[in-house]
This record gives sequence, structure tokens and C-alpha cells, in this order.
Amino acid sequence: MCPADHPRVGYVVKRYPRYSETFIVTEVLAHEAAGASLEIISLRPPCDTHFQDTLALVRAPVHYLAFEGARAADLWAAIEQAARAWPGLWSRLGDLQGADARDVYQAVQLALLVRERGLTHLHAHFATLPATVARLAARLTGITYSFTAHAKDIFHESVQHDDLARKLADAAAVVTVSEFNLAYLRETFGADARRVVRVYNGLDLERFPVGETRTPGHIVAVGRLVEKKGFGVLVDACAVLLHRGVRFTCDLIGTGEREDDLRARVRTHGLEDRVRMLGARPQREVAAAIAAASVFAAPCLVGEDGNRDGLPTTLLEAMASGTPCVSTDVTGIPEVITHGDTGWVVPQGDAVALADTLAHILGHPDEAARIARHARQRIEQEFDTRRNAARVFSLFGQPAPVETAREAVLA
Repeated sequence: MCPADHPRVGYVVKRYPRYSETFIVTEVLAHEAAGASLEIISLRPPCDTHFQDTLALVRAPVHYLAFEGARAADLWAAIEQAARAWPGLWSRLGDLQGADARDVYQAVQLALLVRERGLTHLHAHFATLPATVARLAARLTGITYSFTAHAKDIFHESVQHDDLARKLADAAAVVTVSEFNLAYLRETFGADARRVVRVYNGLDLERFPVGETRTPGHIVAVGRLVEKKGFGVLVDACAVLLHRGVRFTCDLIGTGEREDDLRARVRTHGLEDRVRMLGARPQREVAAAIAAASVFAAPCLVGEDGNRDGLPTTLLEAMASGTPCVSTDVTGIPEVITHGDTGWVVPQGDAVALADTLAHILGHPDEAARIARHARQRIEQEFDTRRNAARVFSLFGQPAPVETAREAVLA
């Protein structure tokens, strides 16, 4: 159990719950299992149609901050209410200069929640909007904040260098999810990134037993249907397999902006009898599909806008389930998949190379099973959620940077 003097943490996210962000729920559950006191703050309402089965296990209360339809009068009313709680707040408003009024409005609401709920630390998932609001609220209240940086919030062309540098410098701690990300942040931001540490997203390994029965010739891919997932490359690889006479089936699980394009590609290649697009599915169905597959494909690539995966959670889940995996060399993936040892790595965007590897895996089940066992061992060593969440939680008690702490004490 966590000692009574451990921080009361507010987890700040853009939307909660969100179907694709299983790693946040897993982390929260691990904290709660260790006795932590958490509250979840969502900046936007949920918009998904399917949700994770494990949501029912989360005990933390969820707070939704007002956003839509806010007027200037609402912002000033919130500031005046907060100022009654902290007489020194008016002198801190200068720290918010240049911030978007909508972000300030939510930051003031969050500041009031900090006082009302007795929160002592804020942790944001993603370096974008959640970290923005957490940082502003921390400066208003004098408590510390931290955030986890994943992928799009680091690499996308829309990322503002100066804004991210301020967040890195101000935060009491910063977590990122791969060694690749860590090296990039330190190289790009220098001293501002000195507090960044790498902690892999964890898995509850008890929820991912090794599958005992596999469907021969069956390929599964899971994720949002967006460019960086590379599912167009997978469909093209399936066309190559069809042309070669390889016996296979393939299921794509997920929804997203590329769905219509992918369906058209399936029809163009004449793959309607081989490739199924199943849309979103409950988490237990996804886990069962992965565990029963002969191979899991994660053909990730770097998008034209710089967006890319950090380290796909579904790939980790497949490795944990003992399913043979093929992926690419994008960002942190080579940290878990060593070619020929814990999986197979192909060049991103290369449909022929992907088809070659898929055919090899399907044609050599004994080799595939041996490599999949190595992959499960790798996950057990580095990705147990209890150990990794404990490391993240230990960072929440870190003091704020000296220059921030000195300025942030309020009356």
C-alpha cells in the first residue's frame, strides 16, 4: 500500500474514456492496486462507441471540465472564485500570458478542483493539451505537475518546439515510453529535457495468458485505421500472398479515417474473401482474436506529417499472448522486437518484404512458436505494469524545478 503521505494525484487526459488508450486505464489500475489515491480529469467528453472492459474496475472518480459554449464572463467568474480560495492568485495570472483563453478557463477550473479535492500533484498523458492545462493549473496553485510523452505529441509537424521546451523545463518529471523517444528529446531539447526518463507502458500480464490454440494461416492486425499504422501496406501484402497462392485469412480490427480507403483497396485487390474489416470490438474479443492468430502484423510507418507510433500497445499485447509478431523499425519497436529472436522486422512501407515474412511465419510454425516464447519472456522482463507503474508513481513526489518552486508559493 502507498503510505498516507504519498501524493494525491490528478490524472489529466484529453478524453476519458478513450477506446484506443488502454495504457492509461492499465496504469491507473496498477496505481490503485498499490493503494494510490487518484482522480481523473477529462478535458473533453468521450466520443467513442466502444469502451474497454477494464473500465469497470477503475475506482477513481472522473471530473469533466466545462469547455463547450464558454463565454468571457464564465472565465472571469471562474478566476474570481479561484482568487477567493487563493488570495495570491491575481499575482500569478501573468504566468498565463499568451495562453489560449479556453485552456486558461479549464486550468482555472482544474485549480479549483485541486483545492476542493486536496490534490497535491497533476500528471498529464500526452505533451499536448493535457500537459498545457496541467502546467497552467500547477502554476496557479503551486503544486507540481508531470506528464507522459508518447509519439504524436513529440513528432507530429504541429508540435511547437518552444511550447514543448517550456513544459519539459517546468515539469517536476517527464516520462516517455521508449529509448528512441528519450534520445530524441535529449538531443532536440538539451538541458530542458534533463528530467525525462524512459518508462515503458506496462501490461497486466495476468490478462494476457499465452494462447494455446491458433487458427492456421490467420493474420490479425489491430489499431486505429490511420496512416501511421501502415494497414494499407498490409492489404497490399495480402494481395501478394493471394497472387502466390498462400493460404491465409486476415482480420483488421479498428476504426479510423482511412477505413473507406482500406475497404476500397481490399476490393481493388479482390481480397473480399480473405480480408475482413471488423471495426471496433470489445477488449476481450480483441484479446481473444490476438491470442488465436498465427501471426500479428503491425506494419507501422512514419506518416507524411511526421506522425508515428511510439511503441504500439497492441504489439506488446500480442507478444504477451505468445503470438508471433512482425513489425517495422519505427521509433521504439526495435527495443522489443529483435529480428529472428523475439519477432520479425521488415522495412516500413515494403509490402513485398512484409508478404515474404508473413509467408515464412505461416510456413514455419515451430520456429514461430519458439520466437514467440522469447517475445513473451521479453514482455515479462520489461513490461509488467506493477513494476512500471510503481516507477512512474515514484516520480510524482519529485520537487518542482527550483526556479518554478521559488515563484509558485501562494498565500
